[in-house]
Amino acid sequence: MVYVVLIIIAASVAIDQALKSIVVNTLEIGQSLPLIEGVFHFTYIQNFGAAFSILQNKQAFLIIVTAVVMAIAAVVLFKNMNKLSKMIILSLAFIIGGGIGNLIDRIRLGYVVDFLDFTLINYPVFNFADCCVVVGSIVLVIGVFLEDRNEKKRGSRNG
Repeated sequence: MVYVVLIIIAASVAIDQALKSIVVNTLEIGQSLPLIEGVFHFTYIQNFGAAFSILQNKQAFLIIVTAVVMAIAAVVLFKNMNKLSKMIILSLAFIIGGGIGNLIDRIRLGYVVDFLDFTLINYPVFNFADCCVVVGSIVLVIGVFLEDRNEKKRGSRNG
């Protein structure tokens, strides 16, 4: 399972960085390329903050917080891998991969490259790393809920 986790983390980072590289080398800042006109575009934005552009220009803080959270997640994951469900293991791998992808941008560029733009719903522009973190977080919550429910079932049968 360790190899699967490492592959997920590496693939998440690689895909994120490759897509960002394509966007940076293809589009000008603020330029939008419609993939589905009026619905979904690639729009090149430089995000100097965190999610929804909060904490603008606080790069040192964001780098430290991201690095600490990713380190804690990695320690929890690798020290407890044989105790955690596959769902929680995979969710943490995606969260770590996404976090590393955005951390690379913050350290290397001083901002995060965002490009996924759902123009139809006027949602903030985001990137593949953000998708990994969000999907991983949702799966983590579901996994923790399911484990808690299973523990309660086991406890009621034993008591």
